Order: sequence, then C-alpha cells, then structure tokens
Amino acid sequence: MPFHHSALLRALLAIVVLPVFCSAQGFSRKSSWSSSNKWSSSNKWSSANQQKSQRQVSNGDAELLDLLRSNGVEAIDTPEQDPKHAALGNLLFFDRLICGNNDTACATCHHPLTSTSDTLSLGVGTGSPSKNEVGVFRVMGEGREFVPRTSPDIFNRGSAHWTSMFWDSRVSTAGGVTTSPAGAALPSELVKPLQIQAMFPPTSRGEMRGSHEDVFNGNEVAAFADDDFAGIWEALFARVMDNDIYRAMFLDAFPEVDEADLGFQHAAIALAAFETEAFGMNDSPFDEFLRGNTQAMSRAAKRGAFLFYGKAGCVDCHSGTLLTDQLHHNLAVPQIGPGKNPLTGLDHGRMGITADPADEFAFRTPPLRNVTATGPWMHNGAFSSLEDVIEHHLDPKESLRDYRARLQLVQPDLISTVVNGRTMQDWMLDTAEEVDVELSKREKSDLIEFLHSLTAPDLAARLQALIPASVPSGMLENGLGE
Repeated sequence: MPFHHSALLRALLAIVVLPVFCSAQGFSRKSSWSSSNKWSSSNKWSSANQQKSQRQVSNGDAELLDLLRSNGVEAIDTPEQDPKHAALGNLLFFDRLICGNNDTACATCHHPLTSTSDTLSLGVGTGSPSKNEVGVFRVMGEGREFVPRTSPDIFNRGSAHWTSMFWDSRVSTAGGVTTSPAGAALPSELVKPLQIQAMFPPTSRGEMRGSHEDVFNGNEVAAFADDDFAGIWEALFARVMDNDIYRAMFLDAFPEVDEADLGFQHAAIALAAFETEAFGMNDSPFDEFLRGNTQAMSRAAKRGAFLFYGKAGCVDCHSGTLLTDQLHHNLAVPQIGPGKNPLTGLDHGRMGITADPADEFAFRTPPLRNVTATGPWMHNGAFSSLEDVIEHHLDPKESLRDYRARLQLVQPDLISTVVNGRTMQDWMLDTAEEVDVELSKREKSDLIEFLHSLTAPDLAARLQALIPASVPSGMLENGLGE
C-alpha cells in the first residue's frame, strides 16, 4: 500500500508531529494578533531580576558578550510596519485565493501550527486532495511531484540585515542591486528582499500556480507562460480585487495609489509587512543575553555559545546578527527529491543561478533563530534531528558516506528519490568544503543547548494566535482540515 494512502502510517507520524501543532492549550478560532497588539519584545524578567543580573555579570559573561559583539552580533531588529498593510497581509497569508487551484495559501507551507515551515523534508504543493491540512497530513496529488526544496522557516525575515531570499539567493538586493527571476518585469515599488520574495511562490507551478493541465479545471492562472510574470501577477490580483472586501482594504491601505495602479506588488508589500511583524521575534534567551540580562541563558547554553563562536567553527558561516553570512556553501548534503535540473534530476544549488561551477551544490546558510522548532533541517530536509545536523557539519564527508535515508526522512515516499551512490558522493565532495572538527559528547550537548537558547518563549501559543477567524474569500487555511 503506498505510503500516502496509509492512514495508519499517517496516524503514527501524527503522534510525533501533533505536539508541535498542539503545544498551546487548544486551538483559537479567532486571531488575537494585530499590528497594534504584538507580543512584547521586552524581556519577561522583573526589573529587580534585571538589576540583580547586571550586578552579577561574571568574567565569563563579560567575555561572551565581548565575543558576540566582536562578531557583529546584536539583538535582532523588528522594523515597524504600516498597521493597515500588516492587517491586510495577515488575511492574504492565510487565504487560498492567490493559488491557481484555490487549494494552497502562503500558510500551507509556512503555517504557525508547524512553526512557519511544514515539518516535511520536501513539501506537497498545489493539487493535494488534503485541502486545509498541513504537515504530515498533506497528501500529494495524483501526477504531482514533491517541491524540490524544503519550505524554510520565515522567522525574522523582515530584518534590515537581510539582502537575499531563497536557498539559492535568486532574490537579492546586495550591493544596492536588485536581482530576481523576473528581471526588468519586477515592479519598481518593491525595495525590500521580503517584499520581492513574496511575489514568486504564487508563480511557481508546483507550489501554488498549477500545471498546464489545471487550465482545464478552471485555473486561468496556469495558462500563462512560465516567464510571463506580469501576466501571472495581473491575473492573480484581478481575483483579489474581484472580492469587495479585499478591494476596499487595498484602497484603504494604499490611499496614495490610484486603483488602476494597484497590482500584486501591493499584495506582496502587505504580506511582507505581516510576516515582518508577526514572525519578527526578538526576545529569545540569546537576544535577552545580548541586551544585558546575563541570567537569560543557562550555563550549558553559554558553554555552547563559546563553542559556536570558537572551537566548533559554526560562526564561520552562521555569523552576524542573522546567524547567517548569506553566502553559499557546499556541505555535501545528500541529493533528495525531484531536483531542479530537468536534464540531470539533481539540485545543483547556487550554480543554477550563477552558472559558476564553483557554486555547484552550494546553498545559502540558513539563519538559526527558533531553529529547534523548524526541522527537518538542511535545504532538502535531509536530517530529522539536530544532533545529526551537527554531526554532518563536523564531518560532511563521513556523514554523506554513511547517510541512511530510512533513519532520517519522515516521508517514506522520498526514500526512493535519494541519489547517493559512490559516483554521486565523489562528485559532490569534489567541491565540498572540508571540515573535520571533533567535539566531545558534552560539547555537542552544550552546542544543542545554545541552539535552544535561540528559541523565543511561548512560541507555539504566540504563533497560534496569528490564525484569523476567517478570510474574505472564505478559503481560510487554518491547518485544521475543516
């Protein structure tokens, strides 16, 4: 019996994943979030405890603070947004209206109940019969393929430090030069990486737009050529503006823009505003430590931080405030899934954008805030435990050689897609970065504790509160299968 038809296996997986969905007590049927009612970014310690902690800064704490500052690390920023943009973006984020087949929303692959990712190694995009279900409950549609790369978390993506988006940085504003798959067709109103990023998932056939065959099922957006971005965006926005509630909200949120000049770029601006405020969490124990509350991090987490910025060498790539250098590295992660190259069936990473052989199999360093809640990890979800992620980073060559898909992938249908023979391994290792670091069992444990200190408090409850009670189209993606 195929895995995706097996209710038993899905139920077993649900036992593992449901704690992520339900760690808050019950599901709210009405969002308690608004741009004027954000969770406080101030730390939750009393002023007395803060003053006490300031008096008790040990030599080790002072040394760690100096180490972090010398590496350009500061508490993460959350830029203020127009409240009307954010409120509009909140609804659009959970509405399946901007999917060609009306079956997938932004929230489908970045749902609050699955920590802004989807808990899958590779996502199940449009065409799934599992409408309004997320994570392991999503079933792939007949004749569809897995999305080639894992759905990344979207925490803190509105920070001013970001200059690129996507695993291969195909959206970039680095050096003041904007690049994207749309080239000159990209609307000039879009200036921030997150705004630009929001334009593209609805144009992807596998993720949201739909296949050529979907045209015969009433999907007018699927009829456009893949490079006709202007046509796709115009058709999607026409859907939105046909809804009287959305039309009124857009006119109210963008009063300086004539109605005839409104376009999907304004939907992207609204989506980015919502994501910036809703997922811009800046009160993790690590961020509180950076603000001077030296009691916010445990001793083990502090030891892990010294390892992260020292012996373990994590800072070589996970640097700065974002904990990513926004550069691309080949860490010899096993090839999984349908790939991005139709000729090879492989994912060649950044090289697919630059055509530079030096970029082959290289992917952008991911950020790490809330990382303990956002597995599986790596660009294709190759690893299902942080311990194994650390082992891979310490010795990519040995980890690649010893990779066991059946022990890592929570989607058995993916096992047959793994390409990891000796020839493939040698090909990847030829340009992979050489790393060979030895850590003791305790040091690895301390490193994990440091990663836990990057997680915001009350994460599940705060995310749950973002789900609206309804959306103007009536196609709410609340993730509950209702």
